[in-house]
Order: sequence, then structure tokens, then C-alpha cells
Amino acid sequence: MAAKRRKTPSDLGNLILGAMPSEARVRLAARLKIVDVAGGSVICDAGALVREIYFPRTCVLSLLGLSRAGDAVETAFIGREGAFGLVAGMRGRETHARCQVKIGGTAYRLPAADFKREFDRSATVRAVVLDYLAALTALTQQTVVCNTFHSAKARLARSLLMMRDGTGADLLGITQELLAGVLGLSRTTVTEAARALQSAGAISYRRGVVQIVNSDRLADASCECYETVRSLVKEPAKA
Repeated sequence: MAAKRRKTPSDLGNLILGAMPSEARVRLAARLKIVDVAGGSVICDAGALVREIYFPRTCVLSLLGLSRAGDAVETAFIGREGAFGLVAGMRGRETHARCQVKIGGTAYRLPAADFKREFDRSATVRAVVLDYLAALTALTQQTVVCNTFHSAKARLARSLLMMRDGTGADLLGITQELLAGVLGLSRTTVTEAARALQSAGAISYRRGVVQIVNSDRLADASCECYETVRSLVKEPAKA
């Protein structure tokens, strides 16, 4: 019987890893560990030293800015197109944001020192990382605009569409309480917005699960930020 070919990161769904040169993917594959992450759990809290990098496969991570009073709001998200801990991890620094799991699923986990070796070794790896970080910065800026100027319903629609894109699935395991937390809204406001989207035939929801039933209607309910973000968060060019 022929031996099974060992799958590389490009086979398994993280686009940052899939864009790495083939030699780097092979070396990294030997060090990657697939981990399950539960929705609502905290990967790394603000002020903590980042020692490992997380590359989402089927989960979505949320970067949260915190006030001194402990209030939190999402400033960016990370799906299968990116990674958490690239800069702070490789530089041995603390993170300024809380990284919380928005949609539970699986991710690759890698010691930051292992990734730094590939970053230092290859100009192509550096280009992939820098392109992604530029997109993440632009995403953060657009999220601030959206949080400031757009309605709760539009923000919820945008967030659901981005989660769909980040996981590749229309069925999203997320509670209204967690949605309220990452959007910086009250649970009552999120409930009202979700009801409006359900009445429009865009989604259906039950406890802990949101189903996107008509993505076109959901896009119509969203603000222009969704199209802006989608143009930023895309698959990197493969080496």
C-alpha cells in the first residue's frame, strides 16, 4: 500500500502559511500543532508576553481594545487569511490587545521563535508577512470608522459576513452575548438588530448559532465597510 502523502499547511486552509515558499512550509509543518479553540476563550490577554503564533483554520479570532474600566470593543478580526502574534511574538514583546476566540474551531499553533527563523531566512516570507500586516492595519482603521458612524444593524451584518468569509461557513456558532461584547453594543441592541436581519430573510438564529440564509440580503443590510474590508483581507500571492 502506498504511503499517504503528508499534508502541508497549504492543504489545510491557512492562507498565510499557504503563501509561504514550499521549503518553508515543509520546515514549519514539522513544528505546527493543530489545536481546538473554544468560542469566547481568550488566546492571549492584553499585556501578556506572546510566545506562540496562532494561524486560524476554521476559527475566527477577535482583537479587542480595552478601557481601564474593562470595557472591550473589537478593533480587528483574524480568520484563515492571517495570524495572531506575528510582530509581538517574533520580537518577544507583550501584546496591546486581547485576543479572544470569536468563532470556535481549529488553529495551527507554532512557537514564535520557529517562525522568526523562517522570517529571517526568506525575503519571500517577510514580504507575505508585511503585506498581511499592512492589510491588518487598514482593517483596524476601517473598523474604527464603522464602529463610530454606522448603525448596529449594519455593523452586525458586516461582522457576520466577515465571520462567514473567515471560516468559509454559513453556520456560525456564536452567542448574542459574545457578539455584543466584540461589537461594543448592549445585548438588547444586538438582539434587536438580529431580529431585523431575520425579518429581512438574511439570517436565522437560535441560541448560540447564527445561520446566514441569504448573503445578498445580508450584504444589502451591511454598510460599505464590508466591501472595503473584503478588498483588504484576501488570499496572499503564493510563492
